[in-house]
Amino acid sequence: MLKDVSLKRYNTFGIDVKADWLAKIDSVEQVLTIIDDMPDIPKLILGEGSNVLFLNDFKGIVLHNNIKGIKIVDENDREIIVDVNGGENWHNFVMWAVTNGFGGIENLALIPGKAGTAPMQNIGAYGMEVKDVIISVDTVNMQTCEPKTFSKEACDFGYRHSVFKLPENKGRYFIHKVRFKLFKKNYRVNTSYGAIQSVLQRKHILNPGLIDVAEAVMDIRRSKLPDPAVTGNAGSFFKNPFISTDKLKELQKVYPQIPFYTTEKKDIVKIPAGWLIDKAGWKDKRFGDAGVHPKQALVLVNYGNATGMDIKNLADQIISDILEKYDILLQPEVNFIGG
Repeated sequence: MLKDVSLKRYNTFGIDVKADWLAKIDSVEQVLTIIDDMPDIPKLILGEGSNVLFLNDFKGIVLHNNIKGIKIVDENDREIIVDVNGGENWHNFVMWAVTNGFGGIENLALIPGKAGTAPMQNIGAYGMEVKDVIISVDTVNMQTCEPKTFSKEACDFGYRHSVFKLPENKGRYFIHKVRFKLFKKNYRVNTSYGAIQSVLQRKHILNPGLIDVAEAVMDIRRSKLPDPAVTGNAGSFFKNPFISTDKLKELQKVYPQIPFYTTEKKDIVKIPAGWLIDKAGWKDKRFGDAGVHPKQALVLVNYGNATGMDIKNLADQIISDILEKYDILLQPEVNFIGG
């Protein structure tokens, strides 16, 4: 266990804060030992730090999930059941799946983070959400040390939401394993969302396979999103808002080109938050070392020495401006730590 550790390399925003202790977790037994030995010390579970914004130092112990392993549990001609430990890099798991011919997560390529954080956020991109392939989530209760398996239904998945994000459950469950169902025979890739089809056409790919779709998604993400190793960021900072169709009609009177996506509810549509922010003039704005990315307005960036509060203050200004201009309240997708 490391003491008085900088977390700059443990969060993709590159915010330079410290933790009293940092433990690299390689087994569930380690978690149980730490809970027993340090019961009254605050604990923070951290994967790759790709969806967090540290507002100040963390006075406690950071548990850095490093439990790795991918295991095939069962399979038949049509599908395969796979257990993935929480410390596995998410993108590496996606590439393992597509190279082995297993479909269901290829549109989620290059999303930063670890397998254990995927269900927490119900990560999604390009017409696909991880909830569609999750069977169950294995956890340890950080308060009682008791194991608990959440079924897909018990996870209460929604848009960028799960039971693990409820206020009473934040930091309560250490996710050490996720069970997935992936697909083999007669699986059809989804190329209808976003720019996937355009990329495939540009490459002259008429009958795309899993790897083709994954590589197209990677091309799109790399063209729009900054590399955290170069420019600190957490990907999409805000959730795409849902509004009523009546509200959409009002907005279309002023902004006839406003894009939207239909949802399962006939009277509700989803609006791209990046379009709202861009249209409001925030793209490429910079305040010290905190700024909005020049290619994707949905991404807030740290150009070097921004603090967590610098990024949060910028986010708050954007939220206020979007509310004033469109009467739409943006919600951060990133989790704030401290403050």
